Amino acid sequence: MIVQVAHAVAVRQARRAAGLCLIGGVLLFLGHGLAARQDQAAKPAEEAKPAAPAALTTVGSETCQTCHEDIFKALAKNPHYVVEKLPARGWQGKACESCHGPGSKHAESVSADDIRNPAKLSAAEADRTCLKCHLNHPSQINRTRSSHAKGGDVSCVSCHTMHKHGPGGSEPGFAPRKAEAINKQCASCHTPVWAEFQRPHRHKLPENAMSCVDCHNPHGSLLPRMVRTSSANEAGCLKCHGDKRGPFVFEHAPVRLEGCQTCHEPHGSANPRMLTRHEVRFQCLECHANVGATASVQSGTIGGIPPAIHDLRSPRFRNCTICHMKVHGSQVNRALLR
Repeated sequence: MIVQVAHAVAVRQARRAAGLCLIGGVLLFLGHGLAARQDQAAKPAEEAKPAAPAALTTVGSETCQTCHEDIFKALAKNPHYVVEKLPARGWQGKACESCHGPGSKHAESVSADDIRNPAKLSAAEADRTCLKCHLNHPSQINRTRSSHAKGGDVSCVSCHTMHKHGPGGSEPGFAPRKAEAINKQCASCHTPVWAEFQRPHRHKLPENAMSCVDCHNPHGSLLPRMVRTSSANEAGCLKCHGDKRGPFVFEHAPVRLEGCQTCHEPHGSANPRMLTRHEVRFQCLECHANVGATASVQSGTIGGIPPAIHDLRSPRFRNCTICHMKVHGSQVNRALLR
């Protein structure tokens, strides 16, 4: 009886062990199959990853000249050709790539998509390309604060043709030099301003006796409207109208504080002397009205209403500058009489 019980226990244990071995084998088989499938799924994913792009390298101007010979010959007469010969900038023999970037990929594919073209970049990106060299030049030092830059749509290449040389004939060259070409280029964008120059009293721009850049710095200025400065920090008007330059012992406040535009329309006016008002009395009475009259009388300064003898109903008092000739400032008379 004891032997039979022991034999039954041994059989059950043997069956249990065989079942465990079978389950373990099945799990091991399934595990290997899952791992194999995962490996097979991972391999295509790894194979689908794009290969890292090859690093772009410079190829030199001679390589560019092979296809762009006409552009390279024009560049040889352009101010930028100094980059090709001058080692100081680090682009000696690689002037083309100083603006267009490394050209190794473009040289292989000959595709315009594989090279940087500043003319097709946004204004800010094109400016960054140019300002790598020109930012510290005296004439371009205010470029980043100019109205052209702040507008976001006028880049350096909007006005300058990088590969051309000149001036001469119909080719404006790298930059227009003659007054006629400059005025035409500025008027292509500033149409309302050019219309003002068609008025009867104006500066001589339509006659090409002067150009827009005589008064404005297209690269930016410290003064509003990109007006050029004269003699360090004076308004550009004084470059030509030097007789109006001070300092005066007795100043006319608007001249010093608000500038010529207080009374004049510099681009053109329907009024004589390019004044903002047709009659001189109305021009003067914009400031010399009954504003602050009491303070003016007490302090003895001008600025309030005219004295009682100035009866503006009489024609003799309607042209203030007959007596007050030194309206821009006087060295001898507080009332600007002479």
